[in-house]
Amino acid sequence: MTNETEHGYFDHSNPDRLRASRRVTVVSMVANLVLTVAQMIIGWIGNSQALVADGLHTLSDLVTDFMVLFALQHGHKGADAEHPYGHERIETAVSMILGIILFIVGVGIAVRAGVKLYSGEAFVMPSPLTLVTALLTLVVKEWLYHYTLRTAKLYDSNMLRANAWHHRSDALSSLVVAAGIGGTLLGFMYLDSVAAIIVGVMIVKVGGELAWVSLRELVDTGLHTEQISRIKKAITDVPDVKALHVLRTRCMGGKALVDVHIQVDSRISVSEGHHISETVRQHVIDEIDEVADVMVHIDPENDEVEAPSAKLPLRQDILPRLKQAWAGLAVAKDIREEQITLHYLAGKIRVDLVLPLRLLENEPRASQEKIARQFAQIAAQFDSIEQIDLYFH
Repeated sequence: MTNETEHGYFDHSNPDRLRASRRVTVVSMVANLVLTVAQMIIGWIGNSQALVADGLHTLSDLVTDFMVLFALQHGHKGADAEHPYGHERIETAVSMILGIILFIVGVGIAVRAGVKLYSGEAFVMPSPLTLVTALLTLVVKEWLYHYTLRTAKLYDSNMLRANAWHHRSDALSSLVVAAGIGGTLLGFMYLDSVAAIIVGVMIVKVGGELAWVSLRELVDTGLHTEQISRIKKAITDVPDVKALHVLRTRCMGGKALVDVHIQVDSRISVSEGHHISETVRQHVIDEIDEVADVMVHIDPENDEVEAPSAKLPLRQDILPRLKQAWAGLAVAKDIREEQITLHYLAGKIRVDLVLPLRLLENEPRASQEKIARQFAQIAAQFDSIEQIDLYFH
């Protein structure tokens, strides 16, 4: 059972995901604890400095396992007042730290091997038991790699992927130790250093990639061009969306979040605009698997470059002035504030005014033209008002 939701993206608060991740991490901790004790004791007794060093390397894995447990404990929590977007980026931060650790470990292995290779430092003849221990460590670490990576893929956890590759680096490190001990036993002293340099470069590459991907997420790097194109198509496929602009994307714990401004007809109601925005949101989530949420901003016009209506007065400022301007008209007593609609477009205000139909009972056309002229004269008094449109109901 996976933790994909009905919309296709991964629910990082899923209890199955949390339990599986904890189980993998606890198994790793137990294995690393046993291996650390075995490597250090047998390496010391068996006169193998390489095995002792590998034991210290395994000991460092216990620290990273505790880090993973911490992230699992806190990263699955939902949104709260201090973290309104949730806690998923705790996993991202831990993934970056693990990547950095891998990078440093790889550099350390390569440098140490290079120093040994060029200094001609000789190995002390180890006990055959140290070779058996190194090979056993190699088998356990490789098994941990596959076990952890399988869970990481199942639950889409970059943090577990990073820890899996940490196990793989440990397996390669143990391979180097086994090769070194075996080479020493056979008389080929240089094999350990050559293999260590190759393995060190591989670990540096993996650690660097993991840290870079996590860092890009932490600094809100957008999605790839191909993903953005798919999102744009999903948005414009929704009827009544005239255009879109200011499309922004970012990742959070393996999920994608989208912010977009869509342009709709400028004369529709607020509720219809809201309905269109909710339709866009749901359609994008349904069509694009990696998208978890979409924030849709409704625009009556394209304000990507500038907002032409930004400096216009608000309703509470313009209405008192309008009421004062038409106070002397005969129809003033019939104007209800809830029947006044303001449209902010192209740097001007257009006013829709609904008047009772009974005002046109005697001479409909003449009365309508007379009232329209009166309100046109009022509109001309305001720089911010383009026109006043009358409707009789």
